[in-house]
Amino acid sequence: QVQLVESGGGLVQAGGSLRLSCVVSGTIFSINAMGWYRQAPGKQRELVASITRGGDTNYADSVKGRFTISRDNAKKTVYLQMSSLKPEDTAVYYCNFPSSTWVLDWGKGTQVTVSS
Repeated sequence: QVQLVESGGGLVQAGGSLRLSCVVSGTIFSINAMGWYRQAPGKQRELVASITRGGDTNYADSVKGRFTISRDNAKKTVYLQMSSLKPEDTAVYYCNFPSSTWVLDWGKGTQVTVSS
């Protein structure tokens, strides 16, 4: 039974930083690519960053240069380092497979709120 547990969100001022964590259990973490998504009220879930098993990364244009995704396979954890945060980054952030056709059951996510 796989579980995804996100943490690290909070309230920050514009220009600030946060580091999100996603702990994965019940699966062989090292063979899977992983991604971070976000969803704001009234908007669909958006993939903002992904990382392959080999460490190759990809980012949505809206976060390029500001967010960095990384992984620690020994800890079965995926991270999202967010810098230069903007009010437009306010959303609930989730981790999952970076796929529209094959994803795990969604976790509860972690709320990120950026004030102006």
